[in-house]
Amino acid sequence: MRDKPCALPWHDARQLPDDFFDRDAQVLAKELLGKVIRHRHGPYWLSARIIETEAYYCAEKGSHASLGYTEKRKALFLDGGHIYMYYARGGDSLNFSAQGPGNAVLIKAGYPWLDQYSDSNSLAQMQLNNPDASGNPRPIERLCAGQTLLCKALGLKVPAWDAKRFDPEQLFVEDRGIIVQRIIQTTRLGIPSGRDEHLMYRFVDADFARHSTRNPLRRGQVEGRDYILLAQGN
Repeated sequence: MRDKPCALPWHDARQLPDDFFDRDAQVLAKELLGKVIRHRHGPYWLSARIIETEAYYCAEKGSHASLGYTEKRKALFLDGGHIYMYYARGGDSLNFSAQGPGNAVLIKAGYPWLDQYSDSNSLAQMQLNNPDASGNPRPIERLCAGQTLLCKALGLKVPAWDAKRFDPEQLFVEDRGIIVQRIIQTTRLGIPSGRDEHLMYRFVDADFARHSTRNPLRRGQVEGRDYILLAQGN
């Protein structure tokens, strides 16, 4: 049984309900593009617009769930809308469970979101959280350009959020009314050979392609072979 819902942090907050996540992983991966992750960090709400996602299914070899149920992977087997976090290359990664046991969406990249609730002070905190290799402020366009960079900028940690539900007083995903007009569908990144690396389960907001983990429209990529361009609503 769910605990009594907490109050939303501001009057017009539009938190995505749990049933939003109770859908096919690929559908969810596309629908999450343009949504805004909000995380309370001290006095600030750190926020990023989702620009890149990857879908995973229990039945395919690229997913963690395909390796079987463990206590660490239990969030993947819970209802849609549970948070699954793990370490990737020493950094934290953020996933949301989808419809069906073992199915989920990885939040691959974002772009800093600024408004009256997440202002320049929030952005400054994100840059403090995620400096470049020299310790200098990372450029805004690269601040969340990867799954571990995103979590570092937003201050999201595995011990704090793995297997948890969203909490509107601390962490939630919001619908700010953004309609993504074009979506790029392509293969996922970092999938080992022989583990269904050919599956086109990666989705990128075309308007933010150059700010994603790896630009699917970079030179040499051919539409119809390397990626598919989807119009909004497909």
